[in-house]
Amino acid sequence: MTNKSRGLTFEQFNVGDSFVSQSRTVTEADVVAFAGLSGDFNPLHTDEEFAKTTPFGTRIAHGMLVAAMATGMSNWTGVFEGTTLALMEQVIQYKAPTKFGDTVHLELKVLEKKETSKPDRGVVIFETKVCNQEGKAVIEGKWTLMMKRG
Repeated sequence: MTNKSRGLTFEQFNVGDSFVSQSRTVTEADVVAFAGLSGDFNPLHTDEEFAKTTPFGTRIAHGMLVAAMATGMSNWTGVFEGTTLALMEQVIQYKAPTKFGDTVHLELKVLEKKETSKPDRGVVIFETKVCNQEGKAVIEGKWTLMMKRG
């Protein structure tokens, strides 16, 4: 028995298609684990007393943590499962802080499709937004993925 991919192939994406992930809450445990994994113990993320002196007034999550969470949230949509060949590029713009306890989700929109010289694949470019519980974008960007053809 072979596994059939649930994800969409290059042909199944259309310019303008949108996909939204389920949400998740960013916890202190997430930030502590990411600090340990990345080695980024910047006091903005790990020292509440220091963070109180910043414009944010409290600790905030690492931007790269939230960007990494977005890649996981993209997989929750199911559209990439088994059909992604490569994540070729990510453009990330941090728009607002993500505080401990914020609940975020990912929004994807197909911007462009490009043929390749190989018949078994194509490139899809997505506009991406990670939004908090207020609908405010905390990250905006663009992802370029190489996708299998059907």
